[in-house]
Amino acid sequence: MNQLIINSTADSPEVNFDLKSRIFTIGGESRPENAGTFYKPIIHYISNLSFELALTNNETTNSLPLNFIFKYAYFNSTSAKYIADIFKNISELIEKGNVVNIDWYYDKRDEDMLDAGTEFSELFNLKIQLLEY
Repeated sequence: MNQLIINSTADSPEVNFDLKSRIFTIGGESRPENAGTFYKPIIHYISNLSFELALTNNETTNSLPLNFIFKYAYFNSTSAKYIADIFKNISELIEKGNVVNIDWYYDKRDEDMLDAGTEFSELFNLKIQLLEY
């Protein structure tokens, strides 16, 4: 499975998903003109992770955690729906026995972003580490 790299723009976040390193980062501003078009390859990549991990069938490698790092500066309500889809897919990865770490970074002055991380954690019953920067 190749890396998924999407460069940030003024309206969309940077994405760097790398199965080899098991680090999946997304961050920046998220208010793309067409959020569905932007987030579709991201959601597709995560939904295919379970299949790809099953193919490797390496007990040592598959016991290593998948590390998802979210560092949004801002996201609009349309993006929130797709971010929720990402968390739904991560939840499914966990249900299939994968070890997953989730870090949600927020600016210490941004209570809304802290609340968003808390809400995603509660909505999907996920352990999300909330980290201020």
